[in-house]
Amino acid sequence: MQKKILIVDDSALMRSVISDIIKSDERLAVGGVARDGLDALEHVHRNGDYDAVLLDINMPKMNGLDVLEQLKKERYRPPIIMVSTLTKEGAAETIKALELGAFEFVTKPGSFAQTRSSDFKCDLLSKLEAALRLTPKNKPNLSGQGTPLQESKNSEPTIKMPEIITPKRRGGPTNGRTLIALACSTGGPKALQVVMPMLPEKLNAAMLIVQHMPEGFTLSLVNRLNEMSRVDIKEAEDGDILKKDQVYLAKGGFQMKFNEAATGNYLSLTKDPPRGGLRPCADIMYESLVNSSYDKIVCVVLTGMGADGTSGIRQLKATNNVYVIAQDEPTCVVYGMPRAVADAGLVDEVLPLDQIAGAIARATGVR
Repeated sequence: MQKKILIVDDSALMRSVISDIIKSDERLAVGGVARDGLDALEHVHRNGDYDAVLLDINMPKMNGLDVLEQLKKERYRPPIIMVSTLTKEGAAETIKALELGAFEFVTKPGSFAQTRSSDFKCDLLSKLEAALRLTPKNKPNLSGQGTPLQESKNSEPTIKMPEIITPKRRGGPTNGRTLIALACSTGGPKALQVVMPMLPEKLNAAMLIVQHMPEGFTLSLVNRLNEMSRVDIKEAEDGDILKKDQVYLAKGGFQMKFNEAATGNYLSLTKDPPRGGLRPCADIMYESLVNSSYDKIVCVVLTGMGADGTSGIRQLKATNNVYVIAQDEPTCVVYGMPRAVADAGLVDEVLPLDQIAGAIARATGVR
């Protein structure tokens, strides 16, 4: 049965473009089209059996954030994907939307030519596949969702409880230097808003984060995380010298690599090509740490589509003392990245989201 999608956008062009993209996939169907927020709420109230909603942010009468808040109050369950503009204001609104419970976001094309680009189409369809728990077409199943969604009478998929993995060695303190390296994707911004505020101000280590995001959005995420957290978080810049108790979040649209030098360890940000469509890419970050002189590297893998991070951590474990913490399935928005690293036999602890910060602190010897 086709999944019905509600399209909400005040632009006739965007409604047409998105409709064509949805119709190009035989698994999907346009269930309804709304011109603004109020129109969207009327559609939901009249015909609430949509499987997903594509929601513009900036609209007349009622904007996307207000619609999202109202649907949250009404406990509307289908996933909502925001269609966001690449502006400073749009980026901040997008982070707010994710905080309010939006599943993901896609960046609205900046020109007429880009509306017909394959990049926009692939991004939109991949986010819908993840939201609807569909196996990606003509690709290996890296989503971590198993076979295509088998729906029960209440349309809720059965959740398989994760295997609890016994630590291979203690995650406690060591006598040398420690680094924390975290990776996340879909659901990551909201997950980080749980983990980062629970970390102590003094980490006894520098921390690197790769969150899959396009250029222009990560600074807004950093600003929001800093408002909530005791630890200091910054958007990484090329040449940043790594300091203890400082968190560096990879800048969207750039690859972040670790470098060692006599004058101090530092980061480089490059426009190297995306790997697997990802820039930043966690595998590239982890690979740059191979043979580094840290006494211990604490790798953390949170919610996200695909398997980014698994290959890099495997290589890193061959050369360094590595302790791996992964988020468990029930607390993930998408159990893809954590499942991939666990299935590869690389994980030392599998924990619910609200226990991740404590595990990081113990592993660095803070408490």
